Amino acid sequence: MRKLTYFVACSIDGFIGDPEGDASSMMAFVDEEFLEYLTTEYPETISAEGRRALGLEGLENRHFDTVVQGRGSYQIGLDAGLPSPYGHLCEYVATRTLTESPHPNVRLLNGDVVAAVRELKAEEGEKGIWLCGGSRIAGELADEVDELVIKTYPQIYGSGMPMFGSGFRIADFTLESVRVFGNGVLVRKYVRGR
Repeated sequence: MRKLTYFVACSIDGFIGDPEGDASSMMAFVDEEFLEYLTTEYPETISAEGRRALGLEGLENRHFDTVVQGRGSYQIGLDAGLPSPYGHLCEYVATRTLTESPHPNVRLLNGDVVAAVRELKAEEGEKGIWLCGGSRIAGELADEVDELVIKTYPQIYGSGMPMFGSGFRIADFTLESVRVFGNGVLVRKYVRGR
């Protein structure tokens, strides 16, 4: 069974974006050390456009061959003229508003997202599924998340879009690793409670 990993950037206080979903202030922390980590450890999480700009098109996917994201997260790529922001992965977008995919590599999930993700997890394969965001889809899929990789940036937002946009419930995870960077960023990996 494949794993669903919520690989996400957040502020110290647990927000993945401001009240409108903008997290661009976090980009200031993507320095040489941190970029080296991302390109080495999680190259598939760099957009196709980013890979081209950095000359990294040939990088092999290490952890994921599939990405699932919500409509709001996907809209960022669309607004930038990128209808297939992660063309090196099989892309799924959970949406209630799009009825036709803007790109052949992008499949739309218009119905039961939890059931669709369970089917993806049940597929044979060595690589997992990256839950890219946003808050609402993470809340819907909270019970399906097997791993959390949280890139915590040294900023406080005070309010905004929480990591999981859902009602109160407790789910236990076990800390597996922590990596600290010179710029103050922490990357923590958790696995679902054992």
